Amino acid sequence: MTYESFVASLAAPEPPPGISLVLQGLWYAGRQQWEPAHTLAQHTDQDQRHNWLHAYLHRQEGDAANAAYWYRRAGRSVFTGSLAQEWEQLVRAQPDISR
Repeated sequence: MTYESFVASLAAPEPPPGISLVLQGLWYAGRQQWEPAHTLAQHTDQDQRHNWLHAYLHRQEGDAANAAYWYRRAGRSVFTGSLAQEWEQLVRAQPDISR
């Protein structure tokens, strides 16, 4: 799947079949559906991609302290660009997305 096809899938009623839990969470986040995205982010705290998604979601909701905790868990610095920029970076960093 390309980044462009993933973005186009946001118009569908459900996430594309067979994508990772993190990419599913990003799909819901891209549709401004915070709760299902957060549920998917909480699936594990042992994976840095889940933790980065979790950080992004808490940043999106305006909880900077909680976001900072999850950025640390993800081994990343707190993102300082826009939410849209971070969402794109997160999507493009997923192994499901072809380069």
